[in-house]
Amino acid sequence: MIKQFNKSILILTVISCSVSVPGSYSQEKTSGQISISGAFALYPMVVRWADEYKKINPGVRFDISAGGAGKGISDALNGMVEIGMVSREIYPEELKKGAFPIAVTKDAVVAVVSERNPALNDILTKGLKKEAGNNIWITGRYTTWTQAFGAKTASPIHIYTRSDACGAAEMWAKFFGKKQEDLLGVGVFGDPGLAQAVKRDPLGIGYNNIGYAYDATTRKQIKGIKVVPLDLNNNGRIDSDENFYESMNEIIAAIASGKYPSPPARELYFVMKGSPENNKVLTGFIRWVLSEGQQFVNEAGYISLTKEKIESELKKLQ
Repeated sequence: MIKQFNKSILILTVISCSVSVPGSYSQEKTSGQISISGAFALYPMVVRWADEYKKINPGVRFDISAGGAGKGISDALNGMVEIGMVSREIYPEELKKGAFPIAVTKDAVVAVVSERNPALNDILTKGLKKEAGNNIWITGRYTTWTQAFGAKTASPIHIYTRSDACGAAEMWAKFFGKKQEDLLGVGVFGDPGLAQAVKRDPLGIGYNNIGYAYDATTRKQIKGIKVVPLDLNNNGRIDSDENFYESMNEIIAAIASGKYPSPPARELYFVMKGSPENNKVLTGFIRWVLSEGQQFVNEAGYISLTKEKIESELKKLQ
């Protein structure tokens, strides 16, 4: 049996005083504060956007915190923040409550193991079949590395999942046709916490948003963990056209081209309560994110939206 443990909630908060823009959409300088909370997946990108936006619009201050997609949409719908960061699809009941989503970028969830895993060679050369993932996280039928990857070691699998309501877990479960509550494993709060838990446990397996599995500066996998490739054609080995995990640039290209499946790839959203059309500070920032702000997306480890998608999202603000 895997013993359940809880992680103390980590809320990352960035408070910045700054910025103004003579950009395509923000001709006049604005001032005010924008509060944002939610998905760990979107947090690093939003911090970067805020920093860049403040360089051209120093009258706008940002209060940004990460606490999971569930917290983000709840905070937005309850008027606690102007923007909720959400890393999953918006539910019909949330739309009925006034959720107003704007897609701003895209990323994906990947499976991860410790680089000290005794079955690492089998894991990296054979990959994770969808059925095997289902039997690890959903049914619980696979309890050893031999069952899951045909490894010689019969060591037990230590399964990790997220304890907070989050888009990463929702998308990982959706890959198997399920929901977050169906995922088995030891619950850990947040992307950083789950990555650390797997890193410390040679027999651990979990999943992370790519921003927590790769270093955006070096473009390499985070030291101490290894990304598990998906055996997409189910032939028991990772073929050359399935082998795109070595660097952040490779996985980003695979997500953008559709080689990496969706789910667990997905769009990331800003969610407001109702249309923000009458809030010049808010709409100015969102329009900038969907225009000039897209130049920072790939560098930060995310995938740009298509031109058509950006145009459709901008129309929502008219």
